[in-house]
Amino acid sequence: MRRFVYFCVGALICLACEDTKSSQKTTRAPQELDTVSVDTSSVVEEVEKPPLGTPKNPFMPTQYEVKPFLKAYGEENPETKVRIETSFGDIEVELFKDTPLHRANFILMAKEGYFDLTQFYRVSPAFVIQGGNSDSYKMTKKRRAMGDYLLPNEAKPHHRHVRGALAAAKFVEQNISNASSPFEFYIVQPQRGAHHLNKAHTVFGRVTKGMDVVDEINKVPVDQSEWPLNNIPMKVTVLE
Repeated sequence: MRRFVYFCVGALICLACEDTKSSQKTTRAPQELDTVSVDTSSVVEEVEKPPLGTPKNPFMPTQYEVKPFLKAYGEENPETKVRIETSFGDIEVELFKDTPLHRANFILMAKEGYFDLTQFYRVSPAFVIQGGNSDSYKMTKKRRAMGDYLLPNEAKPHHRHVRGALAAAKFVEQNISNASSPFEFYIVQPQRGAHHLNKAHTVFGRVTKGMDVVDEINKVPVDQSEWPLNNIPMKVTVLE
Protein backbone atom coordinates (compact mmCIF):
# COMPACT_ATOMS: atom_id res chain seq x y z
CA MET A 1 0.00 0.00 0.00
CA ARG A 2 1.87 3.07 -1.24
CA ARG A 3 0.45 6.06 0.51
CA PHE A 4 -2.51 7.06 2.64
CA VAL A 5 -3.98 10.39 1.80
CA TYR A 6 -5.27 13.11 4.14
CA PHE A 7 -6.16 16.21 2.14
CA CYS A 8 -6.01 18.91 4.78
CA VAL A 9 -4.70 22.01 3.15
CA GLY A 10 -5.45 25.40 4.73
CA ALA A 11 -6.91 28.59 3.34
CA LEU A 12 -3.51 29.91 2.28
CA ILE A 13 -3.19 27.26 -0.37
CA CYS A 14 -6.88 27.24 -1.25
CA LEU A 15 -7.29 23.53 -1.85
CA ALA A 16 -10.14 21.23 -0.86
CA CYS A 17 -10.10 19.47 2.51
CA GLU A 18 -11.06 15.99 3.60
CA ASP A 19 -11.57 14.92 7.18
CA THR A 20 -11.23 11.18 6.83
CA LYS A 21 -8.19 9.03 6.15
CA SER A 22 -8.46 6.78 3.11
CA SER A 23 -7.91 3.08 3.65
CA GLN A 24 -7.50 2.45 -0.08
CA LYS A 25 -4.35 2.61 -2.19
CA THR A 26 -4.14 5.93 -3.97
CA THR A 27 -2.05 7.45 -6.72
CA ARG A 28 -1.17 11.05 -7.48
CA ALA A 29 -3.04 12.72 -10.27
CA PRO A 30 -0.73 13.29 -13.23
CA GLN A 31 0.58 16.83 -13.39
CA GLU A 32 0.15 18.93 -16.51
CA LEU A 33 2.98 18.65 -18.99
CA ASP A 34 5.84 21.06 -18.29
CA THR A 35 4.40 22.57 -15.12
CA VAL A 36 5.86 22.56 -11.63
CA SER A 37 3.33 22.42 -8.83
CA VAL A 38 3.22 21.28 -5.23
CA ASP A 39 2.24 17.68 -4.59
CA THR A 40 -0.49 17.38 -1.94
CA SER A 41 -1.13 13.65 -2.14
CA SER A 42 1.52 12.30 0.21
CA VAL A 43 0.75 11.36 3.82
CA VAL A 44 -0.61 14.25 5.86
CA GLU A 45 -1.34 13.58 9.52
CA GLU A 46 -2.79 15.97 12.06
CA VAL A 47 0.07 17.12 14.27
CA GLU A 48 -0.48 19.51 17.14
CA LYS A 49 1.57 22.68 16.65
CA PRO A 50 3.31 24.30 19.62
CA PRO A 51 3.11 28.08 20.00
CA LEU A 52 5.61 30.14 18.02
CA GLY A 53 8.97 30.51 19.71
CA THR A 54 8.69 27.69 22.25
CA PRO A 55 11.79 25.57 23.01
CA LYS A 56 10.03 22.63 21.38
CA ASN A 57 9.94 24.42 18.04
CA PRO A 58 11.36 27.91 17.58
CA PHE A 59 10.87 27.75 13.79
CA MET A 60 7.22 28.13 12.93
CA PRO A 61 6.51 31.50 11.30
CA THR A 62 2.99 32.45 10.33
CA GLN A 63 2.35 34.11 6.97
CA TYR A 64 2.35 37.51 8.68
CA GLU A 65 5.71 36.79 10.33
CA VAL A 66 7.52 35.09 7.45
CA LYS A 67 9.29 38.13 5.96
CA PRO A 68 10.83 39.51 9.18
CA PHE A 69 11.50 36.00 10.44
CA LEU A 70 13.43 34.91 7.34
CA LYS A 71 15.18 38.26 7.05
CA ALA A 72 16.54 37.87 10.58
CA TYR A 73 17.34 34.20 10.03
CA GLY A 74 19.17 35.02 6.82
CA GLU A 75 21.33 37.61 8.55
CA GLU A 76 22.34 35.04 11.16
CA ASN A 77 22.81 32.26 8.59
CA PRO A 78 24.50 33.76 5.50
CA GLU A 79 25.56 30.49 3.84
CA THR A 80 25.06 30.12 0.09
CA LYS A 81 26.56 26.71 -0.75
CA VAL A 82 24.74 23.42 -0.21
CA ARG A 83 25.33 19.77 -1.09
CA ILE A 84 22.48 17.38 -1.96
CA GLU A 85 23.61 13.77 -1.49
CA THR A 86 21.83 10.96 -3.34
CA SER A 87 22.55 7.34 -4.23
CA PHE A 88 23.40 8.59 -7.73
CA GLY A 89 26.03 11.00 -6.43
CA ASP A 90 26.22 14.53 -5.03
CA ILE A 91 24.72 17.73 -6.40
CA GLU A 92 26.25 21.00 -5.22
CA VAL A 93 24.27 24.21 -5.51
CA GLU A 94 24.87 27.90 -4.99
CA LEU A 95 22.00 29.96 -3.53
CA PHE A 96 21.53 33.53 -4.78
CA LYS A 97 21.87 36.39 -2.31
CA ASP A 98 19.38 38.57 -4.19
CA THR A 99 16.56 36.09 -3.46
CA PRO A 100 17.05 36.45 0.30
CA LEU A 101 13.81 34.89 1.55
CA HIS A 102 14.18 31.77 -0.59
CA ARG A 103 17.86 31.45 0.29
CA ALA A 104 17.23 31.78 4.02
CA ASN A 105 14.30 29.37 3.88
CA PHE A 106 16.32 26.71 2.03
CA ILE A 107 19.14 27.02 4.58
CA LEU A 108 16.59 26.76 7.40
CA MET A 109 15.03 23.60 5.95
CA ALA A 110 18.47 22.07 5.46
CA LYS A 111 19.77 22.88 8.94
CA GLU A 112 16.58 21.66 10.58
CA GLY A 113 16.88 18.31 8.78
CA TYR A 114 13.63 18.61 6.84
CA PHE A 115 15.08 17.67 3.45
CA ASP A 116 16.74 14.57 4.94
CA LEU A 117 13.24 13.12 5.38
CA THR A 118 12.33 13.72 1.74
CA GLN A 119 13.25 12.48 -1.72
CA PHE A 120 13.23 13.40 -5.39
CA TYR A 121 9.61 12.35 -5.72
CA ARG A 122 8.94 13.63 -9.24
CA VAL A 123 11.06 13.01 -12.32
CA SER A 124 9.80 14.55 -15.54
CA PRO A 125 12.02 13.42 -18.43
CA ALA A 126 13.81 16.23 -20.27
CA PHE A 127 12.21 18.77 -17.92
CA VAL A 128 12.88 18.70 -14.16
CA ILE A 129 13.67 16.61 -11.12
CA GLN A 130 11.57 17.76 -8.16
CA GLY A 131 12.28 17.16 -4.47
CA GLY A 132 11.20 18.09 -0.98
CA ASN A 133 8.35 15.65 -0.39
CA SER A 134 7.91 11.94 0.42
CA ASP A 135 5.49 9.32 1.74
CA SER A 136 7.07 9.42 5.18
CA TYR A 137 5.01 10.11 8.30
CA LYS A 138 8.12 11.63 9.88
CA MET A 139 8.36 14.06 6.96
CA THR A 140 4.72 15.05 7.37
CA LYS A 141 5.16 15.61 11.09
CA LYS A 142 8.27 17.72 10.48
CA ARG A 143 6.58 19.67 7.70
CA ARG A 144 3.67 20.65 9.90
CA ALA A 145 5.98 21.58 12.74
CA MET A 146 7.97 23.87 10.43
CA GLY A 147 4.94 26.05 9.77
CA ASP A 148 2.09 26.84 7.38
CA TYR A 149 3.29 29.67 5.16
CA LEU A 150 4.24 30.60 1.59
CA LEU A 151 7.25 32.52 0.32
CA PRO A 152 6.65 35.77 -1.59
CA ASN A 153 7.74 35.56 -5.21
CA GLU A 154 11.32 36.81 -5.70
CA ALA A 155 11.73 36.08 -9.41
CA LYS A 156 14.44 38.19 -11.05
CA PRO A 157 14.77 38.74 -14.83
CA HIS A 158 18.47 37.79 -14.71
CA HIS A 159 17.76 34.48 -12.91
CA ARG A 160 16.19 32.41 -15.64
CA HIS A 161 15.20 28.76 -16.00
CA VAL A 162 18.41 27.66 -17.68
CA ARG A 163 19.84 24.16 -17.38
CA GLY A 164 20.82 23.62 -13.74
CA ALA A 165 18.55 26.31 -12.33
CA LEU A 166 17.27 25.63 -8.79
CA ALA A 167 13.74 26.97 -8.29
CA ALA A 168 10.74 26.75 -5.98
CA ALA A 169 7.55 24.85 -6.72
CA LYS A 170 4.24 26.58 -6.06
CA PHE A 171 0.52 25.99 -5.74
CA VAL A 172 -1.09 26.58 -9.13
CA GLU A 173 -4.66 27.31 -8.02
CA GLN A 174 -5.68 30.77 -6.73
CA ASN A 175 -2.06 31.88 -6.42
CA ILE A 176 -2.05 35.10 -8.43
CA SER A 177 1.02 36.37 -6.58
CA ASN A 178 3.03 33.28 -7.65
CA ALA A 179 4.06 32.62 -4.05
CA SER A 180 6.37 29.65 -3.51
CA SER A 181 6.16 26.52 -1.41
CA PRO A 182 8.76 26.63 1.37
CA PHE A 183 9.25 22.86 1.10
CA GLU A 184 9.45 21.75 -2.54
CA PHE A 185 12.06 22.64 -5.14
CA TYR A 186 13.16 21.51 -8.57
CA ILE A 187 16.21 21.51 -10.83
CA VAL A 188 15.90 22.19 -14.56
CA GLN A 189 17.50 19.39 -16.61
CA PRO A 190 17.45 20.02 -20.41
CA GLN A 191 20.02 22.09 -22.28
CA ARG A 192 17.25 24.28 -23.69
CA GLY A 193 16.11 25.19 -20.19
CA ALA A 194 12.47 25.74 -19.23
CA HIS A 195 11.95 29.42 -19.94
CA HIS A 196 8.15 29.25 -19.98
CA LEU A 197 8.46 29.09 -16.16
CA ASN A 198 10.29 32.43 -15.89
CA LYS A 199 8.55 34.99 -13.62
CA ALA A 200 5.93 32.46 -12.53
CA HIS A 201 8.49 30.59 -10.38
CA THR A 202 11.40 31.94 -8.35
CA VAL A 203 14.83 30.73 -9.43
CA PHE A 204 16.94 31.07 -6.29
CA GLY A 205 20.06 29.06 -7.07
CA ARG A 206 22.06 27.05 -9.59
CA VAL A 207 23.86 23.74 -9.74
CA THR A 208 27.63 24.27 -9.62
CA LYS A 209 28.63 20.60 -9.62
CA GLY A 210 26.77 17.37 -10.30
CA MET A 211 24.64 18.02 -13.38
CA ASP A 212 25.68 14.53 -14.47
CA VAL A 213 23.85 13.29 -11.35
CA VAL A 214 20.77 15.32 -12.31
CA ASP A 215 20.93 13.76 -15.78
CA GLU A 216 21.06 10.23 -14.33
CA ILE A 217 18.15 10.86 -11.99
CA ASN A 218 16.17 12.28 -14.91
CA LYS A 219 16.45 8.89 -16.65
CA VAL A 220 14.91 6.70 -13.91
CA PRO A 221 11.67 4.79 -14.57
CA VAL A 222 8.55 6.51 -13.23
CA ASP A 223 4.86 5.75 -12.87
CA GLN A 224 2.03 7.58 -14.65
CA SER A 225 2.27 10.47 -12.19
CA GLU A 226 6.05 10.80 -12.64
CA TRP A 227 6.84 9.31 -9.23
CA PRO A 228 10.04 7.20 -9.48
CA LEU A 229 9.47 3.48 -9.19
CA ASN A 230 12.40 3.33 -6.75
CA ASN A 231 12.72 6.00 -4.08
CA ILE A 232 15.51 8.56 -4.41
CA PRO A 233 16.12 9.86 -0.87
CA MET A 234 18.39 12.82 -0.23
CA LYS A 235 20.59 14.28 2.47
CA VAL A 236 21.15 18.03 2.34
CA THR A 237 24.20 19.60 3.98
CA VAL A 238 25.02 23.31 4.28
CA LEU A 239 28.64 23.80 3.21
CA GLU A 240 29.43 27.51 3.58
